[in-house]
Amino acid sequence: MWGISILFREGDVLEYILYCDESGQEGSKYSDFFGGCLISSKDMPEIVNTLNAKKAELRFHGEVKWSKVTSNYLNKYIELITLFFSYVKNGKIKVRIMFRNNKDLPSDHPRRPSEDKYFKLYYQFIKHAFGFMHYNVESKPVYLRIYLDQLPDKKENCSEFKRFLVDLPNTSDFSNSTIKIRKSDVAEVKSHDHVLLQCLDIVLGAMFFRLNQMNKAIPDGKTRRGKRTIAKEKLYKHILTEINDIFSNFNIGESTSNRGNQYPDFYWLHKYRHWRFTPN
Repeated sequence: MWGISILFREGDVLEYILYCDESGQEGSKYSDFFGGCLISSKDMPEIVNTLNAKKAELRFHGEVKWSKVTSNYLNKYIELITLFFSYVKNGKIKVRIMFRNNKDLPSDHPRRPSEDKYFKLYYQFIKHAFGFMHYNVESKPVYLRIYLDQLPDKKENCSEFKRFLVDLPNTSDFSNSTIKIRKSDVAEVKSHDHVLLQCLDIVLGAMFFRLNQMNKAIPDGKTRRGKRTIAKEKLYKHILTEINDIFSNFNIGESTSNRGNQYPDFYWLHKYRHWRFTPN
């Protein structure tokens, strides 16, 4: 997840930013998609400025997101996401995607309210996907800021969820970790204002699209796929090519293997990982 090269020191403070996104849409085959990208505060200004400059160069005047991909803008989306993945490849951005196969349910699966499932899965993603509980490279505290794309729920439920996140470092699972989370560092943000969340949305949307075989969709009354569906499939294939440059023969529908690294090292060594969440 992290390499020593992306650590930075401001006085005696080390800090990372975790951008998180989710897709509440239920898919025909896969559902409950969550995504995150991790970046150091040191690298953030350069990366954000460069990505925003690319957006301006490509004449993206608003928010870029998967739902806006069209054939007319396909090449522009490819250029932007290629730049995003250049930072993933050099280790300055770490990406994790979690999802659930609809078949992966325990036999005694209870019928819980949707918000209960949503927040519990989101919590598991943030707790485990990046391996924060194993992070003890530094003897001094390492601070984590968590920026959540606006949560689609009641204010009180969202506030309770953020309190649980702030308390993560105080749990027994984090007893050997130097990660700290301050109350002020867990916040909901608007993706319109954060280019990294927008790029993450594109990657997350591409995985939802392909895993649910939406690339094969044909509109009612038509005999061929629509131009937008074809454009999205092309963008997905480009994203997969970028991932395969990191890990060859990448399987998007399964949890990424350790790829030769020992547990738990691969959590922070890998630049990109998928997690197919399986309930106990």
